[in-house]
Amino acid sequence: MKYTSAEAAKYLRKLNEDYTSLISNEEASKEFLASLGEDPEAVRPEYSFSDTQKSLDILEEKIRKVKHAINIFNTTHTVPDFGITIDEMLVLIPQLTKRKNKLYEMKSLLPKSRAEAYGKNGNIIDYRYANYSISEAKAEYEKISDLLSRAQTALDVINNTETIEIE
Repeated sequence: MKYTSAEAAKYLRKLNEDYTSLISNEEASKEFLASLGEDPEAVRPEYSFSDTQKSLDILEEKIRKVKHAINIFNTTHTVPDFGITIDEMLVLIPQLTKRKNKLYEMKSLLPKSRAEAYGKNGNIIDYRYANYSISEAKAEYEKISDLLSRAQTALDVINNTETIEIE
């Protein structure tokens, strides 16, 4: 069956939720308590060990196949205008985000700011000076911000248009 990358990711999320739900249900029903004198059959929760294990096996296989298909897609498809695979783009975007956040702080600093006062009566004052060009930091911030935006948009386009074949 064919899915876009975005659809495959949603399908994978659903499979993982189903798996987690089944594990949770198994935890809740694999054993139970009955008071002395109480009929255990009257309080026994519905649970089939073999049916649960079969269901888990089926879900695990589906999860593996979907993850594998997504991984193959991500390592073989190139992002237009970037010349890198989706897999590389998934590394680049967090790198750009981290750099953008750092540059935001750098572009927001004042060239000179009061750091602290100490000494008798606080008469000695330290100043913190930017050791770089704040205007260069602003320019680099804009450049990285634009690149990040273009990268995210390019990835969104692929995720919502190109398809993956999943058994």
